[in-house]
Amino acid sequence: MPAASLTPTVAAPDVENALGALRARGLRATSARRLLVEALFAAAEPVTAPELAAGLDGGVPGADLAAVYRNLQMLERIGLVRHTHAGHGPALYALADRVASEFLRCEACGDLWALPPSALALVRDAVRRTTGWEARFTHFPLVGLCPACAASHAAGDTRR
Repeated sequence: MPAASLTPTVAAPDVENALGALRARGLRATSARRLLVEALFAAAEPVTAPELAAGLDGGVPGADLAAVYRNLQMLERIGLVRHTHAGHGPALYALADRVASEFLRCEACGDLWALPPSALALVRDAVRRTTGWEARFTHFPLVGLCPACAASHAAGDTRR
């Protein structure tokens, strides 16, 4: 099976279309999967599995954490969900067609920036020319300092 990030993205403009994508692949649209898909649509940004299981601070009904992880894995396998590892915390999940596909992470303040792939084209080109690798910053973000933290660091302020 190909890596989930190489699986074609399933576009789903709403919950019913997402559940239809499950059914089209021979999977059941169980109540647990429906709740998870509804929570992913309700999330304003990529979220952790524990946040999804907790109901997004009361925004949606909660669910069993183990079931959330199992269903996220299945949704990612079919291309409906993607995750990224943004530093030392848990993975962040989002609907595959609703997030920019590449990320930057500030190692000082922890900010996560979502970017369209075109924003890192020159970086990918440099990596390809130097090493032959086809770099992607989807599963693991490019890590460094955001502009504010870089300015603070240059000024000798290490509090950020």
